[in-house]
Amino acid sequence: MSEQTPPPAADADSPDAADNAPRDLDFAQARLAYSIIESLLEHTAVLSDLVALMAQVIDADTTRALTQTPNWAAYLESRRRMEATRADVEKFTEIMKELGEGD
Repeated sequence: MSEQTPPPAADADSPDAADNAPRDLDFAQARLAYSIIESLLEHTAVLSDLVALMAQVIDADTTRALTQTPNWAAYLESRRRMEATRADVEKFTEIMKELGEGD
């Protein structure tokens, strides 16, 4: 069995190294990301309000049947993840405010 030699590591100046290097977002990119996140959060809030309203107008048997489906379990899990993400969103908002002050 022959031993294979690993390929040489990429130089910092090589094109491969540039592709793998971490990149910082500039303010415009960060602002766009913030705008997208903000829109998704607003949509989620509206959707949650709609689900709550719909739950109020359906009868108890239908509500019970609905809440025992995998779809309902997935909805609740998604809501839990969104709540857990709230701290990250607040941190991101603070970073965006700091970036905005630099302009």
